[in-house]
Amino acid sequence: MGKKKEYDYLIVGSGLFGCVFAHEAMKLGKKCLIIDKRNHVGGNVYCEKTEDINVHKYGAHIFHTNDKVIWDYVNSFVEFNRYTNSPMANYKGQLFNLPFNMNTFYQLWGVKTPQEAKNKIKSQIDQALITTPANLQEQAISLVGSDIYEKLIKGYTEKQWGRSAIDLPAFIIKRLPVRFTYDNNYFNDKYQGIPIGGYNKLIDGLLGNCEVLLETDYFNNRQQWNDRAEHTVFTGNIDQFYDYKFGKLEYRSLRFEHEIIDEENHQGNAVINYTERDIPYTRIIEHKHFEFGTQPKTIITKEFPEDWTPDKEAYYPINDKNNSEIFEKYKTLSKSEQHVIFGGRLANYQYYDMHQVIGSALKTVSTHFASLNAIPNPIS
Repeated sequence: MGKKKEYDYLIVGSGLFGCVFAHEAMKLGKKCLIIDKRNHVGGNVYCEKTEDINVHKYGAHIFHTNDKVIWDYVNSFVEFNRYTNSPMANYKGQLFNLPFNMNTFYQLWGVKTPQEAKNKIKSQIDQALITTPANLQEQAISLVGSDIYEKLIKGYTEKQWGRSAIDLPAFIIKRLPVRFTYDNNYFNDKYQGIPIGGYNKLIDGLLGNCEVLLETDYFNNRQQWNDRAEHTVFTGNIDQFYDYKFGKLEYRSLRFEHEIIDEENHQGNAVINYTERDIPYTRIIEHKHFEFGTQPKTIITKEFPEDWTPDKEAYYPINDKNNSEIFEKYKTLSKSEQHVIFGGRLANYQYYDMHQVIGSALKTVSTHFASLNAIPNPIS
């Protein structure tokens, strides 16, 4: 029988997936070590306190779910407030409510009844004469008509993806949320909010007394790290894990510009999208509104989409045909790993909302430990 290793689980990355896995494993008496190349835990949900405001360092993170089990789970670590996401869109100085609802339609056309709004949208769809959408532009117009597309979708989407809408595949917009009620609540989920005191409280609650090493790059000496644990939980880029043997997966990245403003309230809302193409950022976030802050100063963040390079953070997978085929090769290879568990958005090359990451981590823990219990103990 081989010598017992120092840790049961080495967890690469301290984002939500890694922290949930560590928490659940430690509850089962397992010894875990988390390593992260950043100088803080929490991955993209990390908050940096400035001017007594919890700044979402990597963009707005608004928790929402219909799953009461997951809602109760996160609230067992920190109480969530009642923040409701109701973003606005700014197009050439005009403000529109999001998601597309009766307030939006009144602002666009002056219509006051659902039937008037439906008639307006239908007439624009009919005029477009699109039978089989060949690209994102045609797909969007066939769903919501030309006015909504031109003012609220086109520029924002082209900035987000870094290319013209006619060069983007139709499947990116499979459907668009359209409500014929006066309801500005962006999400349909029953439960939503922000941790009171910021997401760091959730991460700290999950980690407990777990050992963590920061500013530590797994790839600088991966064999040494693997040798210290029975299992590795990998939450980074799956193509990097396999030394890009099938090619590099593509992403979109983001750049953030944070600014302290000597005002109590700058824009009156947590999130305002800027939908015209000529403005380089996609949105401005005013962080204090996530927690109903009354601090004397405020902090805003402008969010700039960028082309991704390996020295930047990977945010949005580009799930086109070519990248999907490459990822499937890595996924097939990963299934042969006996001591490596892959999880999270980068390892799964999939965009996840926070509740989906947590649900995936809990399911992975359950499946993994069930499989271990099914294996007979080896004879020494």
